[in-house]
Amino acid sequence: MAREVHSIGRPRLFIAFACVGTLAVAACSPHSVEEADIPDAADTAEPVSRALAPSGEPYSENRAPCADRVSLRQTFWGELHVHSSLSMDAWLWDVRNGPDETFRFAKGEETFLPPLDDLGAPTRAARLERPIDFAALTDHASFQGEVALCSRPDSSRYASEACRLFRGEIPIPEGPLGDFGTRMASLSDALDAAATLIRRNEAICGDESGEVCRASMTTVWEEQQAAAERHYDRSEDCRFTTLHAYEYTATPGLAKVHHNVIFRNANVPVSPIAWVDEPDVYDLWDELRRQCLEAGIGCDVITLPHNSNLSNGNMFAITGKDLPLEQQRTRAMLRGDIERLAEITQIKGDSECRNGFAGVIGATDEFCEYEEWRGPEVEDCGADGKGYGALMDQGCVSRKDYVRYALLEGFREQRRIGVNPFKIGIIAATDTHNANPGDVEEYSYQGWQGSPDATTEKRLERGNSPINATNSLASNPGGLAGVWAEENSRDAIFDAMKRRETFGTSGPRITARFFGGWEFPEDLCGDPELVAKGYARGVPMGGDLPPRPDGASAPTFVLSAMRDLGTPDHPGGLLQRAQVVKGWVDEEGLFHQEIVDVAGGPNGARIDADTCRPRGVGHNSLCSVWTDPDFDISQNAVYYARVIENPSCRWSAIQCLEQGDGSRSPSCSDPSIPKAIQERLWTSPIWYEARAGNAR
Repeated sequence: MAREVHSIGRPRLFIAFACVGTLAVAACSPHSVEEADIPDAADTAEPVSRALAPSGEPYSENRAPCADRVSLRQTFWGELHVHSSLSMDAWLWDVRNGPDETFRFAKGEETFLPPLDDLGAPTRAARLERPIDFAALTDHASFQGEVALCSRPDSSRYASEACRLFRGEIPIPEGPLGDFGTRMASLSDALDAAATLIRRNEAICGDESGEVCRASMTTVWEEQQAAAERHYDRSEDCRFTTLHAYEYTATPGLAKVHHNVIFRNANVPVSPIAWVDEPDVYDLWDELRRQCLEAGIGCDVITLPHNSNLSNGNMFAITGKDLPLEQQRTRAMLRGDIERLAEITQIKGDSECRNGFAGVIGATDEFCEYEEWRGPEVEDCGADGKGYGALMDQGCVSRKDYVRYALLEGFREQRRIGVNPFKIGIIAATDTHNANPGDVEEYSYQGWQGSPDATTEKRLERGNSPINATNSLASNPGGLAGVWAEENSRDAIFDAMKRRETFGTSGPRITARFFGGWEFPEDLCGDPELVAKGYARGVPMGGDLPPRPDGASAPTFVLSAMRDLGTPDHPGGLLQRAQVVKGWVDEEGLFHQEIVDVAGGPNGARIDADTCRPRGVGHNSLCSVWTDPDFDISQNAVYYARVIENPSCRWSAIQCLEQGDGSRSPSCSDPSIPKAIQERLWTSPIWYEARAGNAR
């Protein structure tokens, strides 16, 4: 039976229904929405505004055009991956801030983090030094209903043994997952010993259908939407944009195959599509097609994978190769249409690249494995192998765990079936579970997981949990998403993501323009019309090179980057180098990578380990016009830019210095823990596709 789809435009009906049934507490809890707080239906329902969005089409929702609109586009900073108390792991870590607190924090308001006081209130103050422009709350869809049923005292399931185990009110049975893992597992039943498939716990959900938990999940989804509507600035000021979103948390055998689901506007399916209900990611995309894209309700959606570096080769694997060719092509086209972006870095490390994979040709890339969790000793899965257990530091690692090689895998698939399913742009995020989106500064890092890393001492512990996700010392503050959009509205931000005109940073607000074309002049870097000519004569990041004109021998790329100025108290770092990364697949199916310094380069910059002060020279900006000297007209190729800062102090080195000489944690003297990092930016790629009939 088809699932219902709806807009948020009927809030009074929702509240009236939700507060009379068995799930009343899910809508009427301390985090519930009051009718007066929800935008009136006239503000959000059809008909949409007659004002025109930057695309030239009417806005997909009622809103005023932004007063600050730039036709050549401007940078907006945001967060597309953050969890609140609605997520099962965040709740277990004592996080009690919900959707409203999450969005308030993104806008620059002070919040409080765990640990909790005797009354259950968070006690640790936190505030963004620089607010962000847009945010999506991506709580785990799986077990969101169960968390509400188990954490809200008026719930009909609150007193169940499974819920009491989840809350830690009864003795925790000994087992390989430890306290945290056992309490998490109380929400589900495993279908097999490896837990590659799970199902809802009937003790909470009532029966095999799980309808009680599904209904609770729908109610919580309504709460989440209502909060997003409250905090979205529809006025011409366009101060802050919220996006409706959730996380499809596929974790087969503790391998991370997670995807965030991001919607254009408030016209969304009635309930999230959760991994516990749809364990095949292709079914996720098919349901999004049916419930959103083809539902006739004005719904648009993209998905983006995250933390692929911990997927044991599962994230960018191609399944269904035994299906008829046309069905494989249809699946690949659907994936390519919806999966527009990938998260290249976050608190659990770098998903760009890794050295040493079989079948990858090219020199060692010294900037791979940024903040990587898994060491170089981990076994290579092989070209098409898979494993499980990465969250417990088990199983193999694969080139299909990394964005660079997924881009090349796309060429391999295009050769096999005629469709490239991996034309993915790049963003970055945090994956914080503290309801604190965009909190990425190394100097003020307070952890990401509630009580377990609430103090400096806890953050500097090596970690002793069998579940690697609680290894605080290996974690980092995460990154930010940058988009090039005309204005700060949902339509403009979403359109930028769909066309992949996006970039990610490891935290700093470095900006970059990256254009590709055939006829850029060599002196474009000194031209005040660089951006206008970049659009007029080529394509921006995320685009496909236009057909080669007669007389052009090779594509030319323009890369212009600016450093993050930071704040008066904490200036940003200088830039060291700007690079173009090129990839292609040869006739034998081998992956090739080439990294070219196109501006700047090694400069001897360093940090003073005793003070964390930077030493050496660097650049405020870098710009280059680069033509590929080894271009092969008959060979598909992909290019993206990477900008590297001078070395700066890692958060752990900063906090070790703050502890003082006499009280430093043992890890502060561990030579295997880096004291310096080199923050960076990655742009979305530009693709070249060879045309039939081209000769070498």
